[in-house]
Amino acid sequence: MPKKKELTYLDVAEAWPRLAASDRARRLKQLPPDVGHEFFLDLSAADQAEVVLALQPAERRPWVRLLAPDDVADLIQAAPAEQRVGLLALLDEPTRAEVTALLAYAEDEAGGLMNPRYIRVRPEMTAAEALSYFRRQAQERSGRDTPTYAYILDAEGKLVGQVTLTDLIAEDPTTSVARLMHTDIVTIPAEADQEEVAHVFAEHSLVAAPVVDAAGRMKGVVTADDVVAVVEEEATEDIQKLGGSEALDAPYLKTALARMVRKRAGWLASLFLGEMLTATAMARFEHEIARAVVLALFVPLMISSGGNSGSQASTLVIRAMALGEVRLRDWWHVLRREIGAGFALGCVLAVIGFLRILVWQAAGGLYGPHYFAIAVTVATSLVGIVMWGTMAGAMLPFILRRLGFDPASASAPFVATLVDVSGILIYFTVASLVLAGRLL
Repeated sequence: MPKKKELTYLDVAEAWPRLAASDRARRLKQLPPDVGHEFFLDLSAADQAEVVLALQPAERRPWVRLLAPDDVADLIQAAPAEQRVGLLALLDEPTRAEVTALLAYAEDEAGGLMNPRYIRVRPEMTAAEALSYFRRQAQERSGRDTPTYAYILDAEGKLVGQVTLTDLIAEDPTTSVARLMHTDIVTIPAEADQEEVAHVFAEHSLVAAPVVDAAGRMKGVVTADDVVAVVEEEATEDIQKLGGSEALDAPYLKTALARMVRKRAGWLASLFLGEMLTATAMARFEHEIARAVVLALFVPLMISSGGNSGSQASTLVIRAMALGEVRLRDWWHVLRREIGAGFALGCVLAVIGFLRILVWQAAGGLYGPHYFAIAVTVATSLVGIVMWGTMAGAMLPFILRRLGFDPASASAPFVATLVDVSGILIYFTVASLVLAGRLL
């Protein structure tokens, strides 16, 4: 009888998205132990929680104990509330105390991201003694995520310096840590928001950073791996909001249909009510439309141009805010730039619109004897609408940030809906002025 083929990491990874929780747990157990452990460690916290809870209670402990304290905290936060006490009970007493301390921080704070286990050395130690600490950590972690820094703390637990593994290897083994340590350290407050943490890592090109409390006592370490997860989470949330939806708190295929509808229905209904104002605005100019039906031909052109320009501006400003390139105090500088950009962009579209009407008129006389006045109306309106759309799209993220909301809520559909209404008013107001005595 031929020997059954052994499952590999890639076999399970390819099938993983399509598997139910019970099948995922079964496949994970079928992998060779070392491969299964590696696969489990590479999973997201939500998937780890799902797999662990799909196992029999007696099988859960070894898997949970594979994780570092900060990863266990993430797993517990991803699990249903009624399961969290049971998961904590799987840990040994010291680890349980570490995880409980981490859970006291908000999930999106540096304290919630950090690993409370780090290499602590005394300044009077030699390089050889400090290296022994690195060696012990590498053995305990089986070579995975071995720290690259050791931290020097005083008697009160305050951070006074750090030393790298490279420094310890390169120097004489008898050299004291005090002579090797670096004191110009970039630290992160335990209450810092995860976006702020990501900015600090990007600004200083960090691999790891110590987390300290208000008194300067070291609480743990945030690594680049933690920050990568934060950046992915924040980018996903912002993109979903920019699309005009609440951020999903689970992977797309794992979000229940009813929950998906609830996340999207609120925004969609709000946008629909907003668009109803466009109909109201058009009703305000019903008399003008009745006398010059040709004006209605350009309504989609007007509202789409304003919405597009506003969406462009809001997207650029939101991204600049997310990267820390723009702050609240920069609003006036941004406004001036967008006024200029809006005018230039409006002129580009105005020229295209103006020429389009002249060409179509020459080809078939579509717009009647007052075609030139109509062309002027369309061109002038485009300049005004695009300028207004650009300004509104650029300023809305600042307003939301000032009110304490996420600027990403200034989604493209939201900006477009806002500008649609004002675009109608601008268009028909210009038409009333330019076409008075001709068509109106």
